[in-house]
Amino acid sequence: MGGDRSLKSTYLEYPEDSPEDDAMSRGEIDRYQINDLIERYGLARSAVYKRIENLGLTPQKVGNKAYYSIDQVAILDELDDFIERGGTMPEYLEMRPSNSSSPPADTSSSGLSTEQSNLFSQFMGLFGRMQPQLPESDPLDYFEKLEKACKNGWLLSTSELANILDLSPAEIKSYRDGFTEAGFIFTPAGYRVRGEIAWKISKNRPLG
Repeated sequence: MGGDRSLKSTYLEYPEDSPEDDAMSRGEIDRYQINDLIERYGLARSAVYKRIENLGLTPQKVGNKAYYSIDQVAILDELDDFIERGGTMPEYLEMRPSNSSSPPADTSSSGLSTEQSNLFSQFMGLFGRMQPQLPESDPLDYFEKLEKACKNGWLLSTSELANILDLSPAEIKSYRDGFTEAGFIFTPAGYRVRGEIAWKISKNRPLG
């Protein structure tokens, strides 16, 4: 089957030369019309169209003309070679990925990529297990911090107190007259550096 199988196109000459026409004549643009494919494979027009339809190849429309790219022709070449070696269209379609419009991937290459991906995943999993695990914070830690500040008479700034109580500084500042939390009394006691309110910490006296 087939005539000249080199990947070069034939084009009709236009009355006026355009930059695109010049590029075509120099072989810089490789695209094929249906007549090129009929001559290339030595088949009837209907047979060529049948192959194109079965392969799911869509031509590029330029004006009222339809062209097939060099990659699409490579697929048609591959099919033609397969059939010349005794294969059939259904067999060829079965060995190709479904709805694929590009040549079958190199299995050795794709296998290597998969292997590399698996190795990378294993490495990352091992790397994650080797990382030191940070100890979980004790939810009662803030009691100890508040107890220390209370015993030592420390005046905590708004941001420091917000960090200990896990509140926003804006919420702390909204309690202008003081507030109580977890058995502690927080009372405004002047200002710290940068103009933040200083908070005195005391404890509720047990009922006796």
